[in-house]
Amino acid sequence: MSDLHILHCTAVTVDDALTVIPDAALVASDAHLVYVGPAAGAPAPRPGDEVLDATGLVAIPGLINAHTHLAMTLFRGAADDLPLQTWLAEKIWPVEARITRDDVYWASLLGIAEMLRAGVTTFNDMYWHVEAVADAVRESGIRACLSGVVIGVMPNAEEILTAAIARVRTLQAEGHPRILPAFGPHAPYTVPAPMLRRVIEAAAELGVGIHTHLSETAGEVAACRQEFGTTPIARMAELGLFTVPVTAAHVVHPTAGEIALLAAHDAVVAHCPSSNMKLGSGIAPVSALQDAGVAVALGTDGAGSNNTLDVLREMHMAALLAKVGSDATAVSAPEALRMATRGGAAALRRDDLGVLRVGALADIALLDFTAPHLTPSAGREISHLTYAAHGGDVHTTVVHGQVLMHNRQLRTLDEARIRARVNEAAARLFG
Repeated sequence: MSDLHILHCTAVTVDDALTVIPDAALVASDAHLVYVGPAAGAPAPRPGDEVLDATGLVAIPGLINAHTHLAMTLFRGAADDLPLQTWLAEKIWPVEARITRDDVYWASLLGIAEMLRAGVTTFNDMYWHVEAVADAVRESGIRACLSGVVIGVMPNAEEILTAAIARVRTLQAEGHPRILPAFGPHAPYTVPAPMLRRVIEAAAELGVGIHTHLSETAGEVAACRQEFGTTPIARMAELGLFTVPVTAAHVVHPTAGEIALLAAHDAVVAHCPSSNMKLGSGIAPVSALQDAGVAVALGTDGAGSNNTLDVLREMHMAALLAKVGSDATAVSAPEALRMATRGGAAALRRDDLGVLRVGALADIALLDFTAPHLTPSAGREISHLTYAAHGGDVHTTVVHGQVLMHNRQLRTLDEARIRARVNEAAARLFG
């Protein structure tokens, strides 16, 4: 296997010191970084190695989308301007009942193409037909944590849970280097306590995490108080959810006590600012979560409630939204970048992602900093990444040491065919 040499970039390492290396080199071998430092000191390429001249480009760790429903690219623009429960009950669930495995496969490939173009190298997914999403991951070269939705209020709930457990076992047995399995109980209001306990038991037995929605809307909190006399996160703690690793999406309306619970159990919050705003769910208390020691990652949610899968845009939104209410110091540019990289790695319980350092996995995004809106750049790279850059600025994307996009050209995916198949599916499903 040939090595990859990326030469003469500016490397924003996102290490603990937020080190920025001008005129840097990154060398990857066997999927891992073996050199991160000045280009002048880099090992010389050998015959057959791939060498990329990255002059004018800024290298960052591959971005991590810590919460999405990837195949909901099918719903992009089809269910706008609605509150969550109306959106789910009237627009999403009726169509999802008719989605096929083939639909999910092509819609997932479309989402992967979009994310690779935007420098996203890993995503944390929760959706139906996980085997189709896994096929798309294997073929495209991207990295993913995959969890099938478990909903306990459906007539075939028992079948769904049995299939979810079997799927985790199958993915574990496969041991694919770019696929992590997890369980995806949808939310407290869709998974009754007896089934949730069984999901928790299965996660503990198999040694995997749980990816779920928690405390997303004020209505969810009010309903939980009325039915159980407590709030959703506290209720989940009572049921034992936090005895296994948990990534909780949204967490818009936690109490101070619930924030302390999340911190005490090392739960990770996947903050989804655009989706929270679009669905009118509210503003998550990101600064309070961070102050309490809760790791916060960034997610786009699905393209039905965000419309894009651009994590750079989520960095921008997260930093600005946290400042609403007069605290201009909340969620600084460096903090937003950490959330999109190191925070996402924490959501997956991985210390070999989200950072450019020797020994880490070679997941890298290179952005073209010659654009007018990213100029002048020297010494301002982290600011520009948060406040000025967007997914279209990504020039090259590397996953597991393999170049999946270079000079904005995808190497593993046939975009024209993917778009055609998704358009066909959307025409059938939405009429």
